Amino acid sequence: MSNRKQSSTEKNKAKIPGKTERSQFPIVGIGASAGGLEALELFFENMPENNGMAFIVIQHLDPNYIGMMPELLQRITPMKVFQASDNLHVQPNCVYVIPPNKSLSILRGTLHLFEPVESRGLRLPIDIFFRSMADDMQDNSIGIILSGMGSDGTLGLKAIKEKNGIVLVQSPVTAKFNGMPTSAIEAVIADVVAPVEELPAKLIALLKFSPAVKTDPDLDSKVLSNLDKIIILLREQSGHDFSLYKKHTLFRRIERRKGAHQIDKIHTYVRYLQETPKEVEILFKDLLIGVTSFFRDTAVWETLREKALPELIRELPYGYVLRAWVIACSTGEEAYSLAIVFKEVLEKVQNHNNLTLQIFATDLDTDSIEIARKGVYASNIIADVSPDRLSRFFTPEAEGFRVNTIIREMVVFAPQNVIKDPPFTRLDILTCRNLLIYMEPELQGRLMTLFNYSLNQGGILVLGNAETMVNNHEGFEELDSWNKIFKRTVTSREPGLIDFPSAFYPKKTTATKEKIMPTAIEGIRTLADQLLLQRFAPASVLVNDKGDILYMTGLIGKYLELVAGEANWNIHAMAREGFRNDLPGALRKAMQNFDPVIVRNIKIGTNEGTRFVDVTVQRIENPGSLRGMVMVVFTDVPALVEQDAVNPKTGKRRLGGKQKEWENKFQRCNEDLQSTREEMQASEEELKSTNEELQSTNEELQSTNEELTTSKEEMQSMNEELRRCFSTRS
Repeated sequence: MSNRKQSSTEKNKAKIPGKTERSQFPIVGIGASAGGLEALELFFENMPENNGMAFIVIQHLDPNYIGMMPELLQRITPMKVFQASDNLHVQPNCVYVIPPNKSLSILRGTLHLFEPVESRGLRLPIDIFFRSMADDMQDNSIGIILSGMGSDGTLGLKAIKEKNGIVLVQSPVTAKFNGMPTSAIEAVIADVVAPVEELPAKLIALLKFSPAVKTDPDLDSKVLSNLDKIIILLREQSGHDFSLYKKHTLFRRIERRKGAHQIDKIHTYVRYLQETPKEVEILFKDLLIGVTSFFRDTAVWETLREKALPELIRELPYGYVLRAWVIACSTGEEAYSLAIVFKEVLEKVQNHNNLTLQIFATDLDTDSIEIARKGVYASNIIADVSPDRLSRFFTPEAEGFRVNTIIREMVVFAPQNVIKDPPFTRLDILTCRNLLIYMEPELQGRLMTLFNYSLNQGGILVLGNAETMVNNHEGFEELDSWNKIFKRTVTSREPGLIDFPSAFYPKKTTATKEKIMPTAIEGIRTLADQLLLQRFAPASVLVNDKGDILYMTGLIGKYLELVAGEANWNIHAMAREGFRNDLPGALRKAMQNFDPVIVRNIKIGTNEGTRFVDVTVQRIENPGSLRGMVMVVFTDVPALVEQDAVNPKTGKRRLGGKQKEWENKFQRCNEDLQSTREEMQASEEELKSTNEELQSTNEELQSTNEELTTSKEEMQSMNEELRRCFSTRS
């Protein structure tokens, strides 16, 4: 332990420039669970003593555990380590550790202890503290996730990210237990992902290069010019226009990304974006924020359930299908929450006239839409979903909870840009929460006019209490002023169709199309690697998403063959008999995520007869230059026994090779069928969404046609009047 320690003199040199001079010093929340002690020791060993920060350590502890964490950490760090107590004011250069059997929150820099609601079972102390810190510290909040099992801390990091705070995560490959780090990385765009011993230095550098962003910074012409350049780069690669988003919001997000790369000048960051398309993609996702949770802002859902929805459905005819549109649905929690609340309202209304609800949920982020369609969420949703709702509307699974089919079938998810794509119309409910606050007033006004156009007379518009707009309410009556819930009363008087910005360029694909051949260095290591690949490594093929072969290793001719005619280096064309039928389904399934897909006991015909082989197909995640490519690995297995045999011990007949082979084929067919069904379901949802958009466009064209017909009639009438006047004068 002592070998890894830095000397006190060395640590004192690594102070954070300018940070301790701020009126409010940084407070860092650190969440850890299983394997967390080792990670915490490494973290504080590498953290300088006079760093100007306060650290709050939140761990999962047994209620009856006698806390010794302060003593253990005090041996590692020269900073003072305390066990947190109620009403304790946080000081810089100190470490505070949560006591056993307590929940911890913070208000105006003071710690407060609570008795946990759950006596046993799943507790979420990290989420509780991170959310509290995000509310209290706003964009000064800093959250770190270290080794641990489960997903505690993920919801808290989302809250920190929403407030434009800083998020650091231990690299999952270095964590003793990677559950919490992996869950965090999948949920938010972390500012830093690194081994735990590197996190202190990266945090110091991040704070050094990310000066506090003022609430209303003065953006000079040069900064605005560079902001416009970044908007252009985003538009070119993503196809989405951020020109009417609030400049200060964009600036704060860009400042965080600059700090993550230790870039001090915005024009240098523009250059970095030009050279690094991956950073453009990360910035795009960071700007989308994507923060959501089940039944977010409880008061909004209570108003909908107790007042707005009962009044809406009271006079509807028998069998009426209500239509709802959830804008910026992110990973789907908001849409499913609306479906659950609607079900609860129907149960309370005695004569509900067999009403049903169809929800269209849309978002810019296609990755979030894919997560929403699966309807599977981590166990930490118990912080937002009551036990009664969990038992009625969710099914427990190994990964957490899955939304029940009855709720899932009420929602259609689709990627859509509300600013430029045709809207859904004839709506009874429209929710657009925590989106307008990021837009300029001009765009807010356009969207409010669009919402008025999309809603039926008496339809409900839900904006939520986070919205700050005070104008543009024409055509709406307030039902709840605090939660910004409105009822559509009259059609907006704004004439003409709304001219929204559009995507000028299709989204670029950053995956490389050419194989990258590293320069060979003749040496023992290179020769040994070549020998291993040639004699001992299994035969494998690297292909792109279309199946074009980029690289091959091993004796690949046993599994692939050249076909007559024009040379075709595509694995689908070159696959030998037996493998050709199973290949498309395996590749399609592998492209859905980065998990390996294994097809076992495939019988392949060759020039020498037949052989049995296991085929592993996996989409490559790292390194970045090969991301999105697919590796196909062939492993020979012993041939299945062709004749049935009798087990001498039991006397039962064992399955012969032929029957096993047919059973394997039958199982693969079932898996392919299930995969095809899921893809058809996703395609059906997208077609439904497209159909709605086309119907909306058709309605607009019909309306325009009616206006033109009316104008034509008026012109004819005016022409007749002119003729009569002319004849009278004659």
